[in-house]
Amino acid sequence: MKKIISLLLAVLMVCSITIPAWAAPVEEAIIDTTRTGSINIYKYDLTNAEKDGVWNSSYVSTGIRDENGVETILGNPERVSHLNANGDAYGYALKGVEFSVIKVADIKLYSKSEENEEHVELLYGIAPNPQNDAFLATIGVSANDRYAAADEQIDGVTFHYFQSDVLINGLKNALETNATDTKNALENYVVTSGGLKLPETDAYGHTGADNVPLGLYLFVETKVPEMVTETTAPFLVSVPMTSVNGTNASDGGTRWIYDVTLYPKNLTGIPSLEKTLREAKADTGKNSGSASITDGYAHTGTASAGDVIDYQIISTLPSITSASTYLSDYAFVDKLSKGIVYNKGDVVLEFFKDAACTSKVTTWTEAGGKFAVAYNTASNGDNVMTVSMTEAGLAEINASNSVYTGANMVNSGYSDCTLRITYAAKVKSDAAVVYGDAGNSNEVALKWSRSNSGYYDTLVDDAHVFSYGIDLTKRFSDGQGDLSKVEFALYNDTDKYFVKAQRNQADGEYFVTGHTTAQAEATLFTPTANGKLLIKGLEDDIYILTEVRTDNNYTLLKSNIKVVISQAESDQSCAIYGKDAVGLIQNDPRFASVPAGAYHNMPQKHLDHKMLTAVAKVDKNAVNMSADGESPNAFALLTVINTRGFDLPQTGSYGNWMFPVFGLSGLALAILGMYLVSRKKQTSSK
Repeated sequence: MKKIISLLLAVLMVCSITIPAWAAPVEEAIIDTTRTGSINIYKYDLTNAEKDGVWNSSYVSTGIRDENGVETILGNPERVSHLNANGDAYGYALKGVEFSVIKVADIKLYSKSEENEEHVELLYGIAPNPQNDAFLATIGVSANDRYAAADEQIDGVTFHYFQSDVLINGLKNALETNATDTKNALENYVVTSGGLKLPETDAYGHTGADNVPLGLYLFVETKVPEMVTETTAPFLVSVPMTSVNGTNASDGGTRWIYDVTLYPKNLTGIPSLEKTLREAKADTGKNSGSASITDGYAHTGTASAGDVIDYQIISTLPSITSASTYLSDYAFVDKLSKGIVYNKGDVVLEFFKDAACTSKVTTWTEAGGKFAVAYNTASNGDNVMTVSMTEAGLAEINASNSVYTGANMVNSGYSDCTLRITYAAKVKSDAAVVYGDAGNSNEVALKWSRSNSGYYDTLVDDAHVFSYGIDLTKRFSDGQGDLSKVEFALYNDTDKYFVKAQRNQADGEYFVTGHTTAQAEATLFTPTANGKLLIKGLEDDIYILTEVRTDNNYTLLKSNIKVVISQAESDQSCAIYGKDAVGLIQNDPRFASVPAGAYHNMPQKHLDHKMLTAVAKVDKNAVNMSADGESPNAFALLTVINTRGFDLPQTGSYGNWMFPVFGLSGLALAILGMYLVSRKKQTSSK
């Protein structure tokens, strides 16, 4: 259906090449060969005009200007469009469209007596030469199709004359049977044969040419702005043209029109963009580590410092239908907060026929030369990666025949395919990471343009990585203990590993660096001299904090401390979707309320994700979380107090006094015993 619609204008224009009905006054019915004509073209985004209900495809163009019926509606200056980076356009006007035109034939009124009858017919003369022969071959017409009886030489140049039906049917059949190749060939023919480039359409969608010599002209679109998905099919216009019946005229076939106004149609659409992430499976990510785009990927995620993050960028390519709609730029500018660094050298691009990314077309790696990757650092310290298509990559995206193999297919290259970009990055183990609810932003912007590279647009998306920590205060009950003798081990009870970390000697803070299942390799954490133990870079999990050592004469904790850090969606939405400076925001309502399948890449997928907020419990009791600068809920707060142990009897100056006491007591008992025995004997002798 879409292909048929794109052909209607071409057929309509060619249908103007008819023999006049001779029902007009003589002065209007006969071509005035002393005159010149003009062509005025108005280009509108009829996709969105129809979607918004202000236009329908029942309008029949007549070649006569229709200010009230077309221009005041579709070029309404009260409706200002900001959908490009080169200034405003009014109404539904398409700014930045370039038409190229070339004269392909002269008009001749052929008159000759044949079989005793006068034969009168309007014919179109084309001089045989390599360029013109290529044009005729493209539309499936050869010299054998000419009206041979009309052949003649003018100033030494031979002309072959063709009937209008031959040219009409040739162009129509060529576009039906091999639309893309035909459009490309005709666009190339006009450009390489010295065709005239009309000025680009202005803010009202208008372009044109005055003082046009009489003849038959081929029009093609040679440049389009980024929003155009399908160009107008190449069309022929006769100057002058015979009047036709239509929406704004009913005098068809009665006169010649020298000043022709055209309202050719373009289809428009947009690509898509979405960025998501997941913690790598090797770093205890809650996923299976598969290539599925739904395996654990989300706009938000938590990770420990030192963990690897898997990223994916999903983009549905815009429609590509001919060389005029070829992409001249398709680039991604990716930005990571300064606390996350790219692994580098691991970017992979995959193209799929379906949105679910299950039917793969091809895979590109950096070594293949189809895209380039560049890294730099932004002024605020953020890490930036740009992925841009090379000339070879764009050529494949635009013209590959691996997806659309049928000659009669309108689309070409990887039109409407889904591009998936994957890469990995690592969370740093230092203060560059933002801990707590503010999160670490991971933005991406897509910039694309078509044959008119001066017109571009952008889409944006964002993902966030969150990380947390423990803020422990260590005390002795009497304030006398040596804090440097205290050690804690930290065990992740959710993922069953011991935490490894590195201490910043300047302030005594610990930054998580990894994990291990071997207890002997676990980091033993020691508070600073003021009793602070700050461990930064923990994901949301259940942790067991064990005091494995304390100062002499103080008791160890009776049991382990259970610390639970958890997160949930907050009420705050990510603000990225309102940042697009050139007007095409990700969730533009103009692309949301569209019937599914009615237009390319519409309705646009609505993207919206909430930020995360953290809470903590210590031994089942809710605790406050301290902030990391302006980022709230970063570190779980707890205090550990060691008390003095009970004294045990000891040898030394405090114990020797007991020995003479026990000795004297024994001597007294011995004397008493001897006395009692002696007295008993005396009593018995009496």
